[in-house]
Amino acid sequence: MKRTLSRTAAVFLACSLGCFSNAPAPAPLPPPEDPPKKDKFAEDRLPKTEFAVDGDRALQYVKDLCDIGPRISDTAGMRKQQELVTKHFEKFGATVTRQEFLAKQRSKNDKIAMTNLIASWYPDRKKRIIFCSHYDTRPAAHEEPERNWNKPFASANDGTSGVAILMELAHQMKDFPTGVGVDFVLFDGEEYILDPGVPYVREGDKYFLGSEFFASEYTKTKAKTGIKYEAGILLDLCGHDGARLAVEGYSWKFAPKLLTEVWKVAESVGAKSFKYERGFQRATEVLDDHLALNDAGIPSIDIIDFDYKHWHTLGDTPDKCSPKQMAEVGTVLLTWLKAQK
Repeated sequence: MKRTLSRTAAVFLACSLGCFSNAPAPAPLPPPEDPPKKDKFAEDRLPKTEFAVDGDRALQYVKDLCDIGPRISDTAGMRKQQELVTKHFEKFGATVTRQEFLAKQRSKNDKIAMTNLIASWYPDRKKRIIFCSHYDTRPAAHEEPERNWNKPFASANDGTSGVAILMELAHQMKDFPTGVGVDFVLFDGEEYILDPGVPYVREGDKYFLGSEFFASEYTKTKAKTGIKYEAGILLDLCGHDGARLAVEGYSWKFAPKLLTEVWKVAESVGAKSFKYERGFQRATEVLDDHLALNDAGIPSIDIIDFDYKHWHTLGDTPDKCSPKQMAEVGTVLLTWLKAQK
């Protein structure tokens, strides 16, 4: 499976390999080949669950963002969203950087202006971690069976729930007890797909424009800045009721230590949506923004339920998101973050 395949093509390939709903249930993962040693990440070092992550407030953030309407790259809706989330993160002590760039999409002649947003706490610390999500919405709901591609697409759980969880975590970040710098990164251009293509017939538009630019800039500048990202955690399709956050294949392949740490934290705090099981019915390995980070040498994982029923459909609306689920994901992230030295 090439990383440059569109997600539609990747899903089509997964189908040909027997990964759809008629496939056997995903098998449990084997024990890690090199499990974390007790002195590296012992269970007795895990901080107690002491964070008041407000799921109802996170859900309201989902609604606030969706009320803007579609937030497609380089549109008025996206600019309004950028203004909203920038003010929000700055309110809670972050330094927000606009990482602006021009991107060329295969189906368009002209380049389009895009902007990654980076909300940073403790900017003087060179050792840093990334919590991230994409924040652009897809121009059309391309998985709609009736091809209702001209109707507004809310994308409430796809990207937006990740942004909302980070907006909620911002309440905790000032004076947060951790030994690392923290960057919340919102990627533009993950979903700027005007032409989804036809699997094995015609290549469609390119995904992950923002994360690839971010990774490229980090690679170019890290020697000069001295910044070293120790880990990246991507949130995608993880805020809905009934989420099954199984182990995504590329996360397991490229960042097994980080993945094991996070899932161990999830177990310690009783986060039942985190399943230490292999993959999803749609696909075992998911092409997503974490791949660019791993390519740049940042061990990164994807917290995702790729079997989300309303993926890329008009049914992906705020009522599908769950306060309890978003609070659970947020609690796992903060508990893991507190253990970083």
